[in-house]
Amino acid sequence: MTSLFGLEPGALPEETRQLRQEVRDFLAVELASGGYRPVSDSWIIGCDPAFSRKLGARGWLGMAIPKEYGGADRTPLERFVVIEELLAAGAPVSAHWIADRQIAPGLLNHGTQEQKHRFLPGIATGECLFAVGLSEPDSGSDLASVRTRATRTDGGWLIDGTKIWTSGAHIAHAMVALVRTGPAGDSRHEGLSQMIVTLPADGVEIRPILSINGAHHFNEVVLTNVFVPDSMVLGEIGNGWAQVNGELAYERSGPERLLSTTLLLRLLAARDDTDPRTIGRLTARLWTLRQASIGIAVQLSRGSAPDTAAAMVKDLGTYFEREVIEAGRATGVEPDLASTDLFTRILAEAVVQAPTNTLRGGTNEILRGVIARSMGVR
Repeated sequence: MTSLFGLEPGALPEETRQLRQEVRDFLAVELASGGYRPVSDSWIIGCDPAFSRKLGARGWLGMAIPKEYGGADRTPLERFVVIEELLAAGAPVSAHWIADRQIAPGLLNHGTQEQKHRFLPGIATGECLFAVGLSEPDSGSDLASVRTRATRTDGGWLIDGTKIWTSGAHIAHAMVALVRTGPAGDSRHEGLSQMIVTLPADGVEIRPILSINGAHHFNEVVLTNVFVPDSMVLGEIGNGWAQVNGELAYERSGPERLLSTTLLLRLLAARDDTDPRTIGRLTARLWTLRQASIGIAVQLSRGSAPDTAAAMVKDLGTYFEREVIEAGRATGVEPDLASTDLFTRILAEAVVQAPTNTLRGGTNEILRGVIARSMGVR
């Protein structure tokens, strides 16, 4: 039986098998030598720029970036394999995650030659880190209502506004911000543009938002009269809504939407007090969601924009993550972030992150609206 995309269910091309083993071998050595500490939700809370640079040196960042821009010129499916292994091992990848996942494709699709040559080589080596400025204090997942405004000035634009939940802005070298440059129109989707704000910059204040455990992953970014030259406009003025939606397909469909709690699931499966039927049910769900994510990766590699399918994967994947956490809690183990027992600590990290699972990348309510609209029922 083959899928609609010509792959066996859950399978990847044979040529990716050696790459997968290379990544596993690398991770085994790094773990044994103390090169990284496994964490749950590693693409959000696992920040280690030095580890990211190690991946870049091996050609495992910017894998789908053409060689002329410093990338490895490999396929999205090869990148998928590397990401799977990193997430399943709980490796710290959040430092480079946004740059590699969505900024690089955005630059390739909409950037100028100057922008590509300036930023893509650094993304591929892990030396250029990005944040993305989408949500705002009064906008959340309703991106069409953003209030951050860019006003025309001599040689560029002046940006005023606030972005929130901006992951990694405190370590980023640049941020791609969605701003309003013109009237919203009847659809509210008009008049939006994307601009690259290099960091640090005059007028940019980055305020930490601490998690319940005191960790710092998110930020509020306040922009006051921040100058962005015309050369740092990404894509076309007024085309921001379409550009962002294309990038969100990468954000919503990737394996991180179902593998954030895989390390917890693996530890759960190794316990004697876990019901085998629970592990079987969760593994079957994981396998199905994985095949859907692979299918979207194939479509993206062909130049398609599977926005609705990506929304479905994100919606179902984040609920799956919650189910894994609930299964972990059912063991009766008391979560403890300071525990030396790996299962106890990973469970605690997953519990702390759980409230954000169905929020990041667009709330599930917003995603279901996207799906309903595509079906003609909204």
